[in-house]
Amino acid sequence: MAHSHDVDPSCAVAHGQTAPHDGRRTLVAVFATPVAECLLRFGAELGFATYLYDPDPGRGLPGAASVRDLGFVGGGADVVLTDHHRDEIGPVLQELLKTPARWIGIMGSPRHSAPHVAALAELGVPAEEIARVHRPIGLNIGSQTPAEIAVSTLAGLIADRNGRPGGFAF
Repeated sequence: MAHSHDVDPSCAVAHGQTAPHDGRRTLVAVFATPVAECLLRFGAELGFATYLYDPDPGRGLPGAASVRDLGFVGGGADVVLTDHHRDEIGPVLQELLKTPARWIGIMGSPRHSAPHVAALAELGVPAEEIARVHRPIGLNIGSQTPAEIAVSTLAGLIADRNGRPGGFAF
């Protein structure tokens, strides 16, 4: 039998004996895509308050809590742009960079140029602000499907939030 001083707090959380954290984390998926759908579904299971933002009011996802502006994004929010081909990435990121969001990232392969950099530079966003945008996002697990990309991204966000490198090293 374990003594109370031997109990690992992580074990207590894993066994449902205590809550995982005091504050609610926020995850904002930008652009209604299959990856966003997985991010929001899995994120809710992981304890995030999840929201979808798409600047096109005609786009949405079934069951997703959609927001019409990004003014609510606070310092505890993790924001993921799930499409790097949309014309709106510059203005959307420019608006996000004005918020205190904890983490902002945009999907995209490191093998291709990052379109958000040019889009933000054209809008006059300083290089140090552009550098706040993470790309690539997620852990390097070779993800290809929307679900795999979402798992990789969420694992990376959790590792980052917890000050861990991700992967199998402890």
